[in-house]
Amino acid sequence: MKQIVKNAEPNSLLQHRASQFANFDNIPLATKGELRQSLLSEQGHICCYCMKRIPEQSSPYIKVEHFKCQDNFGALQLSYSNLLGACTGNEGQPKIKQTCDTKKGNTDLTISPTSTLPICETLFKYNAEGEISSITDNVDVNRQLNEVLNLNMQTLKDGRSEIYLEVQERVRLESKRTKKDKASFVKFLEQERVKWLERTDNKHRPYCSVAVYYLTKKIKSNQN
Repeated sequence: MKQIVKNAEPNSLLQHRASQFANFDNIPLATKGELRQSLLSEQGHICCYCMKRIPEQSSPYIKVEHFKCQDNFGALQLSYSNLLGACTGNEGQPKIKQTCDTKKGNTDLTISPTSTLPICETLFKYNAEGEISSITDNVDVNRQLNEVLNLNMQTLKDGRSEIYLEVQERVRLESKRTKKDKASFVKFLEQERVKWLERTDNKHRPYCSVAVYYLTKKIKSNQN
């Protein structure tokens, strides 16, 4: 996951929430379109859970995810802080292939992508096979990653593994080039990390947290 910093909510959503009998299901189409664009923008056009690229087109490419589900937390159904942008998660396919919000349904999650204490992305680790897991090997968090969100489905693992191995190879070549110049090597790692944290045309690179995790780990190991 990548931390999501929530922006100010769209004014049209605020106005809708103030209207009588307002709920999520009767949001005007224009308001929902503005909401989707706002979620895409603040998330850098990646899914709130799997970090896949979400195309710029609105519906049906992005789902408005209620972190706290509508059925159990009706008071939060129009709260912008509770709304996230998710990929379609293979909607319509068998459950075994579904991911993210589509697979999650009404299940509660322990960790929110908007968490700041601690920052959510520091709570996960990745390996060369592209597997995501709890950085503390928390059993319940790992269960949610695997069973609730299905984030270790093979296609997602393949996407993350590609990034992991790409960054790993760049680091290997730079380590060979700089040899015993640790200061230059650490500087390279820090610059690479910044690149993966930055956006291009307001878009994060898909699976960017995989690269950030790997580079952060390498920086720490070379500063000791």
